[in-house]
Amino acid sequence: MHKYLIHAAFGWLTFAGTMHFLADVVSQHLRGVRAPSAETTLYYGLHSSFALGQVVLGALGLFLARRAPELLRAPLVLGVAITACVAWLLIAVFFIEYWQPKANAALTLALMLAFALTARQ
Repeated sequence: MHKYLIHAAFGWLTFAGTMHFLADVVSQHLRGVRAPSAETTLYYGLHSSFALGQVVLGALGLFLARRAPELLRAPLVLGVAITACVAWLLIAVFFIEYWQPKANAALTLALMLAFALTARQ
């Protein structure tokens, strides 16, 4: 079960980050939804760093799940993953107006907590 939770948690993190980047950055840029301004720069910066951070951590987790699954049981790795998910949830709640990133961050946190709780078995 733990092996499936590892892939579900980090796979969902990678997928959600990629979709967030495509929907909120690439799509809006290509359609020209936002006029050039300082606010637009901050919007794209926030969403780019939010989404690409998820993609990087998710891809690293999937790589480690494939190459060194025993490393993912280390308390430090579990702590970093859960802290990152809590940070993404807080950023989504306080700075992102859409509900989808909030739901994705909450689901990712739930998967990471399930992953952490089954790590010791």
